[in-house]
Amino acid sequence: MIDVRDLKKDYIDEGEVTSALRGVSFTINKGDFVSIMGPSGSGKSTLVQILSFLDRPTGGTYTFFGRKTDDLSDIELAHIRNKSIGFVFQSFNLLTRLTSYENVEIPLIYSGVPVASRKKMIEDAIRSVGLEEKIYVETAKLSGGQKQRIAIARALVNDPDIIFADEPTGNLDSVSGAQVMSILDGLNRNGRTVILVTHETNTAEFADRIIRLRDGVLESDTPVKNPHRSREQFAK
Repeated sequence: MIDVRDLKKDYIDEGEVTSALRGVSFTINKGDFVSIMGPSGSGKSTLVQILSFLDRPTGGTYTFFGRKTDDLSDIELAHIRNKSIGFVFQSFNLLTRLTSYENVEIPLIYSGVPVASRKKMIEDAIRSVGLEEKIYVETAKLSGGQKQRIAIARALVNDPDIIFADEPTGNLDSVSGAQVMSILDGLNRNGRTVILVTHETNTAEFADRIIRLRDGVLESDTPVKNPHRSREQFAK
C-alpha cells in the first residue's frame, strides 16, 4: 500500500535549511496497524503530513498503491486524500454547533455524494462507533470520548483505505481512551489500515509494529511482541 524510499523533507527559512526528514525508508501493507513514535522534533508530524498528502517531500520517493506520487498534481493528491484517507485528530476538529449527523456528513458533501445516498452512510458510520442515540445531538453537548468517536465516524464515512489517528487519546480520560482504541482495534481487525501517531507506549502497543523516529531518521522499526495482551492491559 505505502512504500517510501530515502524520503527527505527540508524547510528553508531566510536561506536557512532545516532537515525534518533525512532519508526515511519503510513499507506499510494493506491491513497493517502501525504506530509512529518519536520525541518533539523527530519528524513524525512531517512524515504523517507527507503520507497523508498534506505536504510533499523534497527528496526520495513515495509510492501509494503502486503509483509514484511525485508527479501527481495538487488536485490529484487532494482527490486521493479525500477518497482514500480518513483523519482522526487529538482536538477532534468537530463543528460544535452542528449535530453529530451534520459533522459526519461534511466529507460526503465535499466528495459530491448525492443527498439521497448520504443518510444511510452517515447512520452506518455513527452506528459503527456505538452512538446512534447521539446522532442528532449538537457535538458541543457530547463528552470528550463521544466527540472522538464521532470524529472516527466522520473519518470512516467515505470508506477510506487508511485511517490516520494523530494522538487520538491525548485529550481523553483512561476509560474514554480505551473505548477509542478499542474502536480503532476493531477497524483494523476488520481489514482497515490504521496509522497511529502517539507518544504513549501503551497506546502504541495496540499496533502490530512501531516505527520510531529521531532527528529525522528512522531509529527503529520493530514488531510489537504481543499486541493482543497490550490491548487487554490498556482496557484495564
